Amino acid sequence: MAPGATQAQHLTEKTGGWPKPTDTGFTLIELLVTLAVVVILVTVAVPGFQRLMARNEVAVEVMRLKTALAMTRSVAITRRHTVTLCPSEDMAQCALDDDADGQAWLTTLALFDGQGKPGDELIRTFGESHLPALTYRNDDRPVRYAALGRASGYNGTFRLCGRQDEGAKVILSNMGRVRIEPDRPEC
Repeated sequence: MAPGATQAQHLTEKTGGWPKPTDTGFTLIELLVTLAVVVILVTVAVPGFQRLMARNEVAVEVMRLKTALAMTRSVAITRRHTVTLCPSEDMAQCALDDDADGQAWLTTLALFDGQGKPGDELIRTFGESHLPALTYRNDDRPVRYAALGRASGYNGTFRLCGRQDEGAKVILSNMGRVRIEPDRPEC
């Protein structure tokens, strides 16, 4: 034999080692323990996830309103005359007069150049709300900004009522400024 041949032969030989198991898989006890752990995790995680989704729905609606109000104010200042933000179903005029249940603000918001009457130019729309309830004032008036960016006489509070006891208030001052209160309003 050549020098080092015994070492090469030793490396190529198969050792006895551990015998291969004939049955593979999980035992019934392992499956039950795993199932119990999954059930516990789901029980804890699902309510937290639902609460997170409810908070996100309210946050999205707050941003939609803040964006719409800021753009309305900006357009009024830029064009130097009255601009109106209101719910609209046909995108041709405001749809507040026939609102019987006070939920008109859940529909698409429209930004009109003027008073929001038929014939006024539609500048932009803001999609529908996904909240269960959204109200603004009790007198069915739209939000109007004058040429100087003031909402004089049109102050009020948007009440956003979401699921899982989530909600917020978007408060519009006479000066046209917007602020947020994160507490759930009376719905």
